[in-house]
Amino acid sequence: MPQLFKSNRTAVPALLAGAAIFFIANTALAQTAPWQPDRPVSLIVPYAAGGGTDATARAVAKQLGVLWKQPVVVENLPGADGLIGTRRVMEAKPDGYTLLLQVPAIVLTKYTPGLKGIDPLSQLTPVTAVSQSPAAIVASAKLPVKTLSELFQYCQKAPKPCAIGSGETLAKVSAKQIAAEVPLPGLITVNYRGTGAIVTDMIANNVNFAFTGITAALPHHKAGTLRILATQGRQRAAALPDVPTTAEAGYPQFQSVTWFGLFAPKGTPVRIQQGIVAALREAVKDPDVRQTIASSGAEPVVNDPAAFAAQVREDSDRLGALIRRYPLE
Repeated sequence: MPQLFKSNRTAVPALLAGAAIFFIANTALAQTAPWQPDRPVSLIVPYAAGGGTDATARAVAKQLGVLWKQPVVVENLPGADGLIGTRRVMEAKPDGYTLLLQVPAIVLTKYTPGLKGIDPLSQLTPVTAVSQSPAAIVASAKLPVKTLSELFQYCQKAPKPCAIGSGETLAKVSAKQIAAEVPLPGLITVNYRGTGAIVTDMIANNVNFAFTGITAALPHHKAGTLRILATQGRQRAAALPDVPTTAEAGYPQFQSVTWFGLFAPKGTPVRIQQGIVAALREAVKDPDVRQTIASSGAEPVVNDPAAFAAQVREDSDRLGALIRRYPLE
């Protein structure tokens, strides 16, 4: 009996020590493993369904859901130049379960009249780019023009002023720039809540042209109901090798590349950010996702939070200078 009692006294500490080692090892493993959600994730698109941002969101949400084994639900919350949906994420818990897909227009929100100088970037964390695509200058196929120069010449001589469709702040600033620098002094800007409605009205020639992402215009360009007259990147878009850049068309000042980027609420832990990036890198390898992104004239570009934050700052400086030159009223 004494020997048995002694054996038990030495066995219990050994078992406790083993349990502690097991706990520590599993805790370390949990801390180093990529973060994954254990309930549905909301991906907020602050623009109407049917536009380029919406198409990109839906292209990746399904595959993220497969990888995470949790639904990733795309929610369209348009209004106030994207601020309504953006604010939903600004005010959400920084836990990875509410994400935002935005475009460069977010950096101009603080300059938008009526929004009281609200700066969404001060309350958001840039996580990663998803894809990027040059923007485009698109015209109704009902106009008698086939080049950018012909469009501008037409609008300068037309019996009534041309109208340009605008879906967000950046497009409004670009419209002011084009009116001043072409010049088209009588140009009318018609504001919309999303790109889908602009495309519909351009097809009908209710508005004559617009700056849009390639995503929304490409199918209609191929169908012949719209004409993409120029793309705004530094080189021709892979999806439109026969369409010149704005620089090639003689208007280098109208360059613009649209990124589609993921943002999280400020304070989102680094581990969660890294988990999102890791999953997205896998998601864009999926053939269907790549095909969807490519067919919209974009390419996947997944970077880390530091690189994306630097990209956002660069665009903030560039576009801030542009809007100071052409302030909104």
